[in-house]
Amino acid sequence: MRTLLPLLALFLLTGAQGQEPTQRPNLVVIMADDMGYSDIGCFGGEIATPHLDRLAANGVRLTQFYNTSRCCPTRAALLTGRYAQQAGIGWMTSEGAGRGQDLGYPGYTGELNRTSLTFAEVLASAGYRTLMAGKWHVGSFSGMWPMDRGFERYYGLIRGASNHFKPHPDKLLMEGRRPVAPGEDFYTSDSFTNAAISYVRESRERSEDPFALYLAFTAPHWPMHAPPEDIERYRGRYDTGWEPMRAGRFERMKELGVLHADSQLSPLDVKPWDETDPERREVLAHRMAIYAAMVDRLDQNVGRLVATLEELGVLDNTLILFFADNGGCAEGGLMGGSPDEMVGGREGYYLTYGKGWANASNTPFRMYKHWVHEGGIASPFIAHWPAGIESKGTIQREPCHLIDIAPTLYELAGARYPKNHGGNEIGGLEGVSLLPVLRGEALNRPSPIFFEHEGNRAVREGPWKLVSRHGQPWELYDLSSDRSETSDQAAGQPERVAKMTATYEAWATRCGVLPWQVKRREGFLPPEYPYPLTAPQLEKADGTRNR
Repeated sequence: MRTLLPLLALFLLTGAQGQEPTQRPNLVVIMADDMGYSDIGCFGGEIATPHLDRLAANGVRLTQFYNTSRCCPTRAALLTGRYAQQAGIGWMTSEGAGRGQDLGYPGYTGELNRTSLTFAEVLASAGYRTLMAGKWHVGSFSGMWPMDRGFERYYGLIRGASNHFKPHPDKLLMEGRRPVAPGEDFYTSDSFTNAAISYVRESRERSEDPFALYLAFTAPHWPMHAPPEDIERYRGRYDTGWEPMRAGRFERMKELGVLHADSQLSPLDVKPWDETDPERREVLAHRMAIYAAMVDRLDQNVGRLVATLEELGVLDNTLILFFADNGGCAEGGLMGGSPDEMVGGREGYYLTYGKGWANASNTPFRMYKHWVHEGGIASPFIAHWPAGIESKGTIQREPCHLIDIAPTLYELAGARYPKNHGGNEIGGLEGVSLLPVLRGEALNRPSPIFFEHEGNRAVREGPWKLVSRHGQPWELYDLSSDRSETSDQAAGQPERVAKMTATYEAWATRCGVLPWQVKRREGFLPPEYPYPLTAPQLEKADGTRNR
């Protein structure tokens, strides 16, 4: 673990406005849920995200930042700085029969283990106030909740995807350790941000200690639900289909410098828009409008939080990190897995935006959430810290991963990562601090970056990436010239493939990764929402809840 000397030198060089040079920064970690690489404006998207764009313009964007391709493993890696299997969540959480389960192996227990520490536990020991709002999804039962794992304050959903207006009680909307009912005006992004703002204000009123806030949105994860005024802004915008959307984003990404000018757009992964059923195009376009509204609303809430930090006079010395837990979601197939009439979600409606729009969300990449090709694991990433980032609006292309977040926070906090805690021997960190990248320097990463989910596997070593889908041969790509993974080099480089395969297998053995033999459960409708739906439930919906 590095000392604080580089951090203090950074403060002295940059000159924090209105802050003492040695004052430790506040830490804010914001994560979107099921959001594609190109959805926000500063990464090429047409969706209005002015608040995130402002953070990017005054901070740093990382264009090669990776997640794990799925909700639960991403959260485990983020919280612990270790690979998900090491933390016990190599697949999903234990929520009862048929909905994620303990597979009977240390890396797949379905709950965050006690040999891994969360960044809340470590930062609390360093004197930080630890705050969380939003989706937990790394432990479903009492004793595994946020306040059991280092957070001082918590409001949000313990379990996974839920209705955004009226979460089902089974999803465990909690305040601290107490189940609460959603209010009449509940909407996930708004309500989580309300709690986050309240906790930050409370923290500043009670003490001058720095705070660490983890805000985990559930948007834009299905079901597609958004306030009507937000949907209206996007109504009709997607009537021309996914090809123009992909092409427009691809060009803007090159203009912004997110992609190199000679980058390639991966082939369209669905049928062309004009070959889809004409009677369904309006429904599909409206689903994308709802999705865009969800991203828009998320951005509005980021803006509210940033405005609060400004009001309190702490924005300059607050590090804000923003990223997504996995790539765009193709669950539900081309049509989004639900009847056409379900265009936006009253309380019982669960639908996705469909594979075509997910393909566009992940522009210019291949594949989706679940897979470890770039479309599943590449995330937009923004770091904003006026007191600590000297070069504003820069882009860095260093490969980075979620496991790097915790070490970054620990270096900034001057926190000691222990070898033992609560009678348990603690496993070591796998990531490295990202502070050199924020200063425009290269990382000294001692080992490659690894991925595995549901048998999909990859290893990233320098510019080279070895990747395969479950049960399929390895593919090899030089990402320095082929980030979209369109030209497989495996056949021409058998020695490199063999060497990288051995590296991957050694990692998999060390981290308890198992060959994937559990058939993934088909579908995604929670059992409390019957399917097919009854006739009254198929009443025409407009993308909002029934008020």
